[in-house]
Amino acid sequence: MRTQPTILHLDMDAFFAAVEQASKPSLRGKPVVVGGLGPRGVVSTASYEARRFGVHSAMPTAQARRLAPNAAYLGARFGLYRAVSEVVMELLHHLSPLVEPLSLDEAFVDLEAGEALEGTQGGAEGAREVGERLRRDIRAATGLTGSVGLAGSKMLAKIASEQAKPDGLVLIPVGTEREMLAPLSVRTLPGVGPATAEVLRRAGITTVGEVVEAGEDELLRLLGKAHGTSVHAMAHGIDDRLVVAERDAKSVSVEDTYDVDLTDRTRVRLELERLAERCVTRLRDAGRSGRTVVIKVRSYDFSTLTRSETLRGPTDDLGVVREAALRLLDGVDTTAGVRLLGVGVSGLADFTQEDLFAQAQAALSQAQETAGSDRSEDGAGQPEAAGGQAGAEGAVRTARAGMEAGAAVEEPGAAVPADRRWIPGRDVHHAAYGRGWVQGSGVGKVTVRFEEPDTPPGRVRTFSVDDPELEPAEPRMLDADIARVLAAQSSAPAIRPKSRSGGVGASPPAGTSSP
Repeated sequence: MRTQPTILHLDMDAFFAAVEQASKPSLRGKPVVVGGLGPRGVVSTASYEARRFGVHSAMPTAQARRLAPNAAYLGARFGLYRAVSEVVMELLHHLSPLVEPLSLDEAFVDLEAGEALEGTQGGAEGAREVGERLRRDIRAATGLTGSVGLAGSKMLAKIASEQAKPDGLVLIPVGTEREMLAPLSVRTLPGVGPATAEVLRRAGITTVGEVVEAGEDELLRLLGKAHGTSVHAMAHGIDDRLVVAERDAKSVSVEDTYDVDLTDRTRVRLELERLAERCVTRLRDAGRSGRTVVIKVRSYDFSTLTRSETLRGPTDDLGVVREAALRLLDGVDTTAGVRLLGVGVSGLADFTQEDLFAQAQAALSQAQETAGSDRSEDGAGQPEAAGGQAGAEGAVRTARAGMEAGAAVEEPGAAVPADRRWIPGRDVHHAAYGRGWVQGSGVGKVTVRFEEPDTPPGRVRTFSVDDPELEPAEPRMLDADIARVLAAQSSAPAIRPKSRSGGVGASPPAGTSSP
C-alpha cells in the first residue's frame, strides 16, 4: 500500500451510449440503449436515463425493450468508440507513462510514475487536483464525462470511481480503507462473484466488515487456501498489484450469436470461415501469431462445446487457421441447430512458423493439379459443367459477403441487400438533405433523422430502402468544437451522481440536479 492516493482509475460514464447522445442531438437527455438489436441481442451499454427503467449491460435486448419500450435502440459503432477512446487514452498518457487500459472506456494510471503531480501541492490534494483537471480535459476534448477514483491501491481506486459515477471524483485517503470498506457488500471485492458470495452468505457473511470479523482461518475453511487468503487481504484493503502498462494477451478470439439457429451445414461452415478471417485479422493487427486453434459451438439448448488443435508452430496464416477450424468442426454434430459460433487462437507468440504456410500452399497446389488432371480425363471444357461450377462459386462468394456485412455495422462500402444496410444508429448521407442517421427500417422503407453533433435536433424523413441518393457514411469524430457546442447546450449534468455512502473525500460536481 502507498502512503498517498496516487493510483487513479478512470471510468467513462455509459461510454457507448454517451457517444451516441453526443453525436445525435435529438437523443440528449433521453434513454438510449446500445447493443445487439435482434431477438437474441444483448445490451452493451445503457444511458443513465435508460437505467432508471431497470435496463443494464448484459441484459437481453428483448427484456430491455419490455422495460423501456420508448428508448432509442441503436447498433454499435465501434470504429467511432475506438477513435474517441484513443483521445481519452492519450490524455492519460500525458499524466504518466504507466497507463493500464482495461477496455475502451476504463484504465488505471500510476501518477507517481509521471510528472502530473509536479506543480501541485502534492499529497492527496495534489492527486485530487490532477483528477479534476483530467475530467475537465476529457470534457473539453470530447464533450463526454468520466468518473475518477483515487486511492493507494488499484482495488480501492476502482471502488472509488464506481462511487463517483456519474461525472464525479472520489478520493479515498490512505488509512481510511477499512472504515470505508466495512459496510459494503462482499461482492465489492475483486474475485467475489455470485458463487463465492453465496458461500459466504450461508455462513452469515454479507459485508466486507463481516469478512474481516470472520478471520482468515474461517475464510480458508470456506473458500480454500488461495481464494480465502486473497479475499482476507482485500477485505483489509491490502492490494499490492502494480499498474502494468502493457498486459500480455493470452488469446485472440471472435464469436457471433445468431438470431435464428443455423441448421444448414454449409451455412455453418461459411460462418466459421468468416469468423476465422476476422480472428486472423485481429491477430495480425496485434502483431501476434498463435499455435492453438479453438472453436466454440453453442447449441439451441445452450449446451456449449469447445474443440482445439495445436499446430507444430505459431502461425498467423488465414489458410492454416481456417482449415484447422473446419477440421475441428467436422467432429461436431450441428444438426440440432447452432446458436453461437466462435473461433480463437491461443498460445500466442511474436513470430510465425513459415513452413506451415508452405505446407498449406503445397497441399492446395497438389489438390488443384489433381482436380485439373481429373477434368482433362473426364472431358474438360464442357460449358454447362464449367458454368455450373462458376455459378456455385459466385453464389458462395455472394452469400459470404452478405453474411459479413450483416454481422458488421460499420462497413459503409459493403455490398449487402438494401433492406439490410439500414441498421438503427448508422450514419448516412442523402444527396439532397445531407448527413443524418437511421432511426429505423422495415417493409421496404428507412426512416432517417437529419442532424449532426453540432446542429439542433433535425427533421425526420422516410425513403425507400433502395433510394439511390441515400448512402452509408462515416461517423463524425467528437472533437473540441463539438465539445464546446455540448457545453453551451447544457451547463449541468442531467443526472446527479449516486449516493457516496462512506465516500470519504468525495467532490460532487457543482450544479447537479436530482434524477
